[in-house]
Amino acid sequence: MIQERKALMLALLLAATPACVLAQTPTAGATAAPAAAARATPPPVTWSSLSPRQQRLLAPLAGQWQSLPAARQQALARGSRRWLDMTPQQRSMARQRFRQWRRLTPEQRQTIRRRWRKFKSLPPQQQAAIRRGYRQFQRLPPWRRRMLRRQWQQATPAQRRQMLQRAQEWRQHQMMRMPRERQMPRMPRFHPLRAPPRP
Repeated sequence: MIQERKALMLALLLAATPACVLAQTPTAGATAAPAAAARATPPPVTWSSLSPRQQRLLAPLAGQWQSLPAARQQALARGSRRWLDMTPQQRSMARQRFRQWRRLTPEQRQTIRRRWRKFKSLPPQQQAAIRRGYRQFQRLPPWRRRMLRRQWQQATPAQRRQMLQRAQEWRQHQMMRMPRERQMPRMPRFHPLRAPPRP
């Protein structure tokens, strides 16, 4: 039980990491006046404002909660809400991902954080396109995913650009093959010499 609770706490901290990393990473506008920075500081989360279920989940941190930075409190509160809303399958997957995260080297973790920040800086349309592509990739059979991963890893940068270009062309081709009614509402056709049909 204690081991599971420790693993759960680490999973919550991991779930909260992207928000904390982003909050602590200096941005281009970091040269703003200290007053503006003070306004951007998130308000602290009081222990009593957490739900009873969140308090049970975060019980190991109860004694030190007030001394935690406000950004960490906010991240833990969000992470615990997310955890409590998960299905058993989602929790199992989160634990598995946390075990994978723990096996990564610090350099690999830093690369993932950097990629996450880059993804979050993209416009919403690009983020949505990346998510769609990821979902399509996940729907492929496992053997096909393994083959594509292997091809990508063995490709040179020029070959990767070419692969991405082909994928983009394929998507455009698929859009053109889409039935007209899904692309745009069809306008009724009228013969120029006949009267339009009566309603």
